[in-house]
This record gives sequence, structure tokens and C-alpha cells, in this order.
Amino acid sequence: MHKTTRLVGLFGALTIVAAACSSAATPVPSVAPSVAPSVAPSMAPSMAPSAAPSAAPSAGGLTGTLNVWSSYGSSGGSAEARAFARVLGNVEGANPGLTITDLDVPFSDIFKKFQTESAAGAGPDMLITPNDSLGDQVRGGFFVDLTGKIDDVLATTVDVAKNGSMVDGKVYIIPEGLKAVAMYYDAKKVPTPPKTTDELMAFVKGGGKVGIIAPDPYFGWGWYAAFGGSIFDANNKCAATANTGVADAMAYILALKKAGALVDSNYGKVNDAFKSGAVDIMFNGNWTLGDYRAARPDVAVAAMPAGPKGNASPLVGVDGWYINTAGTNQELAIAAAKLLTSAESQAIYVDQAGHVPASTLVNLVDPLTKSFADAMAQGTPRPQSKEFGNYWGGFGDAWTKVLTANVDPTTAVANACATMDKANGK
Repeated sequence: MHKTTRLVGLFGALTIVAAACSSAATPVPSVAPSVAPSVAPSMAPSMAPSAAPSAAPSAGGLTGTLNVWSSYGSSGGSAEARAFARVLGNVEGANPGLTITDLDVPFSDIFKKFQTESAAGAGPDMLITPNDSLGDQVRGGFFVDLTGKIDDVLATTVDVAKNGSMVDGKVYIIPEGLKAVAMYYDAKKVPTPPKTTDELMAFVKGGGKVGIIAPDPYFGWGWYAAFGGSIFDANNKCAATANTGVADAMAYILALKKAGALVDSNYGKVNDAFKSGAVDIMFNGNWTLGDYRAARPDVAVAAMPAGPKGNASPLVGVDGWYINTAGTNQELAIAAAKLLTSAESQAIYVDQAGHVPASTLVNLVDPLTKSFADAMAQGTPRPQSKEFGNYWGGFGDAWTKVLTANVDPTTAVANACATMDKANGK
């Protein structure tokens, strides 16, 4: 029994070995034998608190207490929660002097809650989240600059994860895995999955059951490129009105809704519809792969359908550990994070939760996880610019107005562009 306390509260170097069959059983990823990370040397981050760490790594392992935050238990991924608990338990078991206390914070609250507490000199020693708000939080001074402190980790990290851990050339994440949206489908009920947006529309019009989380500017992003649209130009000014692509993407999802697809912004409703068999095609991230595998024995994965102007390109995010600048155990936190993201630890996430590993030392043997990796190869690395932070409000409003208020997509996109550029001073 491990000591962890639960408090409720792309790819250049990725080595992939595809399985020869499409069985829904989960093969265990192989891991290179000698990959245990070394203990981090002492460090003096530019924003380190004046108090000395209460504990430090020793020759016999890590010793001390760490408070960590996560959202795996409350973000719709029970398989992720189980994998996370196993990883924590393994690290504690290998380091008898280490105690990790985990607070599960709802994903909808974790970023704001962390910023509020860190700004007050409190909060966890470290937290694990996607890089959704990395740029803004780095600019706010909330995370320790890890540049030069995790070079051993980055040496065996795929480029997209490495780049997604940086802001302005500096490193702020100890990366664990990659996440993006792809197309889930029941291979028994949908033996020939739609490869294009036209085929998907024909499937729905023919009575096929499809679930789409919308209006939502995150899940909607991948459709823009399929219709030739782009949100930003090279100068981070809004490019969504340069052609009709973004508006066409919104119009397409509206047309799917009118044709009979389940289009709803309630994540749980659409997620549960796929798990229960009410829909046979669903667009969601690999964080639900473990749960879908259990609920739908014939589940399969493919890239989002290509559109008339090219491949879909979903946002590709990086999950990993961040070190709180207000924390007093920064040296210990970095050393623990290296163990929590080791190749052995990442293999557990791959095996149990469908994560695509950040480490080049984990060889994928599961065809479903490989399909996610292939889908991510055509994705868009999540931007970390200040301008990107102002994408969500205007374009979230545009998606909502198009899908629920019958506002013309071209008008909605133009208004969203103007709102975003104004916020960005463009």
C-alpha cells in the first residue's frame, strides 16, 4: 500500500512498433532497460523563496514530503486516475522516505486556483496539467524556469513535447505525454470509417450516429484546417477572415447537427453517449482511450476526417509537471518529477490510459495509441503566445452564436476576429 493521500477537492523521434492485428486488448509498451532518471543537482531558480528546502534527495532515494495537484480523478478519465495513482505509488514505493500528498482539483478550476494560491505564496510544490495556459502562467511568474535543469530528460523527449514545454526558448515543463483529438469509432458497427468530411456527412444523413462536442473552440480547432482556415497569421494577427475556411468549418458542424448528429457542448453528455453505444463515432482526446476501450470492445481510432482543403489539424498539447515558484521544495520536486515522468512511468500511462509518450524510450505496441500518434503528426502544436490567450473568448462566442442562435458564420467569425485583435492590440 503506498502512502499517497487522495484529497477530493510532431514527432520526429518517437519510436512506434505497430501490432500486427487490431485486437482491442492492450499490449504493454516496451521500455529500454536503463532509463531511470538521475537525481537533479542543487539549483537556485531566479524566483526561489528564501526558505531552504525542508528535504533533499539522498543517496538512498528521495526523502521529504511533496504536495501535488492533479485533475485526473475529476476530468472524465477514470483510467487516467488509476494510472496516475499507480505511478505515484511506484515512485513512493521505490523511495520509502518520500511522501506525496495529491489534491485532485477539477480541471475547470485548477489553473485559476493555482494562480490565486501561488500568487499568495502558497499552493502545491508541483502540479501536473496540460500546457493549456503555459504561456500566460509563465508570463505571470508562476513556474520555475527549468532550463538546464532537466537536460537529461529532454535528451530523450520527442520534439513536439520538447517544444510544447517551452516559452520564449526557456523550459517550464517536465513532459510526460501528448494529447490531441482524433476520431473514435466502433469498428464492428462502422467497418469503413469516414475519411473525409463529405463521407462523414453522408454517414450522418444515412442514419449513422455521431457525437460532437460543440460549440467549443478547443474541439472545433481541428476542423479549421480541413476547410482551409487559419486563426493566426505570421504576426499573430487574426487570419480567420482571410478566406472562408473558419466560417465554413462552423457551418459544417451546424449542418451535421441539422442532419441528425448529436452536437452538444455538454462534454459528459456526448462522452457518455459514446460509452453507452448511443453514438458510434465520437471526436475526443486520447485521455479517454482507456475508458472507451473498456466500454466499447470494438473501439478503433483514426484521424479526424480530411476536408475539401486538406487534413484536419487538432491542437496537440503536452501533459507534464510544473514546479511552483512559491514552493519551498523545488529541488525535491524536480527530482520527483523526473521519476514520475520516467520511461517506466510513461509506459504505465500508455498501457492503462492511452497516453502518447513524450519519451523516445517508450516503444508503442498498441495500434490504438499508434493511431493517436499518427493523428497528432498532422496536428498543430498548441501556441503559447499572449495573442493565443485571447482566442478563446471571441471564438467561443462565435461557435455558440453559429450553433445555437443562427448567426451567420461569416459574421460571427468577423466579429470574433475583431474582438481578438482588439484584445491583442493589433
